Amino acid sequence: MMNRNTYLKLTGLEEARALLFERCASAKTGPLGTECIPLEQALGRTLARAATAGVSSPAFHGAAMDGIAVVAENTFGASERRPKELRLGQEAHWINTGRILPPGCNAVIMVENVISGPDRDYVSIEKAAFPWQNVRKLGEDMVATEILLAPGVLIGPYELGALAAAGVLRPEVFIRPRVAILPSGSELITLHEASPELLAAGEKLPEFNSLMLAALVREAGGEPQVMPIVPDDAAKIAEALRSAAQSDADLIVINAGSSAGSKDYTAAVIAELGELWLHGVAMMPGKPTAFGGIPGKDGRLKPVLGIPGYPVSAMLSFEQFGQPLLALWQKRSMPERPLELAVACQALPSRPGMEEFLRVKLGRVDEKLIAVPLPRGAGTVSSLSRADGIIRIPAQSEGFGAGATVPVRLIRGRDQIEKSLLIIGSHDNTLDLLDSFLRTRRPGHSLTSAHVGSLGGIMALKNGNCHLAGSHLLGADGLYNREAIAIHLRKQDNTEGARDAYGGMPVHLVRLADREQGLILSPGNPKKITSLADLQKPGVTFINRQRGSGTRVLLDSRLKELGINSDSIAGYEDEEYTHMNVAAAVLSGRATAGLGVKAAAQALGLDFVPVGVEEYDLLIPDRFFNDLRVQALLETIRSAEFKAAVFALGGYGIERTGDLVWSFAG
Repeated sequence: MMNRNTYLKLTGLEEARALLFERCASAKTGPLGTECIPLEQALGRTLARAATAGVSSPAFHGAAMDGIAVVAENTFGASERRPKELRLGQEAHWINTGRILPPGCNAVIMVENVISGPDRDYVSIEKAAFPWQNVRKLGEDMVATEILLAPGVLIGPYELGALAAAGVLRPEVFIRPRVAILPSGSELITLHEASPELLAAGEKLPEFNSLMLAALVREAGGEPQVMPIVPDDAAKIAEALRSAAQSDADLIVINAGSSAGSKDYTAAVIAELGELWLHGVAMMPGKPTAFGGIPGKDGRLKPVLGIPGYPVSAMLSFEQFGQPLLALWQKRSMPERPLELAVACQALPSRPGMEEFLRVKLGRVDEKLIAVPLPRGAGTVSSLSRADGIIRIPAQSEGFGAGATVPVRLIRGRDQIEKSLLIIGSHDNTLDLLDSFLRTRRPGHSLTSAHVGSLGGIMALKNGNCHLAGSHLLGADGLYNREAIAIHLRKQDNTEGARDAYGGMPVHLVRLADREQGLILSPGNPKKITSLADLQKPGVTFINRQRGSGTRVLLDSRLKELGINSDSIAGYEDEEYTHMNVAAAVLSGRATAGLGVKAAAQALGLDFVPVGVEEYDLLIPDRFFNDLRVQALLETIRSAEFKAAVFALGGYGIERTGDLVWSFAG
């Protein structure tokens, strides 16, 4: 096993930035001249039609940590008293972060928890792994065919990254500080070399961080120069850094290789060529940030900033260090994003000792600005393009509880947020489609959705945390949503013997679509699954939806009718939060089957066995029903163009789309 780096010290964010400024303040001493230069054509432009993901990201199951890849079930029983030995190359495989899992493996044990044997033919572990531990699953960030950006979106740095990650390819000022950007990684290829087939093989990844970094450099008034990709080789990285130091670049940024894996050479190479000032910052994402100086052609140390490879980590690291430094050299400061107070719609836990930057969706509900957290993964670049704001959780904090008032820096304009409708509840593919149609028909309006399941949406509605909810909860009476509404949105009556209570939240039920639910299966249905009963077959694994989702309620209801115990279904406890992620799990081979909508199966070319048709409704409180934003939404839903687009997805009935199907007095 190769030697691995470790962080000798984690420096606080403010202290780290002050150190960088102190070392680099004298590098630029006066105002710069002016010049006219071209910029990337897409930056600052507006999308005319929806941008959809052409490929899933990631395109394979990959390691989220450095360590050993294993079959989780082979580790069961390991403990401190009874360590388990695993033979390297057979039962355990050394793996670095981001690499594809060996065939059959479904978990990664961190290197810190691995004990190497004396002959290194074996490793020992003292704790069992669980399936998909420390694994970035196929489609975890985005799934092919998902709508990423709607018409009318102004393309900024995050949007450029999202478009690149999705496989969608296609401006007299101060002379800008010149920034050399060195992408590194043997697994990287340029965007124009990337193809769905090559990415799905798992050996190569598209290099698009440099595209986003270049945009951030321009945003800070700098001029980027992206260098060729450098492989994971210490000598070649050193050669590339020496060459960049001898160029006219004022700052060198090397992307990836700053962490603590066996092929992370950045910090060591900087120290070898010059001085390493810092390695490791107490921020998340962005902990592996490193910087130092190496001699330039005039003999002075030229600053080098080493930033981590995960897209979110890379962007936040450069925003906190690279952009302020470029602004300092130009005698200016980066404009601060507007600060607002928002209410957390759910708990926002955080690790003490690490300053965390959490991306959120925002919506104004009554007088409250509601914050809904987006996925935290450092590789989820779509969370940047979709975010409305960023919550900065202090290092000394353990996070915030549900309902807490928290400061949030706005990424989107206030007017855009004020005109947005916030829907929380069950996931459906038509919601992103509806947002696109709404933005096209009513410029400035938008629909922001967060997926927490049908019951979660009803509770968010009850707590005043959204404008409307999406639900398809089947009641004991065989009707959809009425029973759940009557239980949760009625006035609570504590009178002894009371059976019905009214005076709660009056709501209207509007049909979005009837949709076909069924079993999503691998192409050709190799396990010959024809019904829910076949989920009990040996060798069949299932991928479920989360508790509280309408799909989960439907499944449990049908299993009860059939007399099937959920314990007999392998994978019943394995959960995903959207239909597209269920379909991605089946596509990747992670599961044999999953329950979801037909449109998700068709989008990824999967087989489908119908289970039933259900009613997906929008729950709209009476106090919002005549709101101009809601009326604009209803007009869009009832339009012939929207209905035709929904029907074209497959598996949807539109006969009652837009109908007011029921009203609840409260």
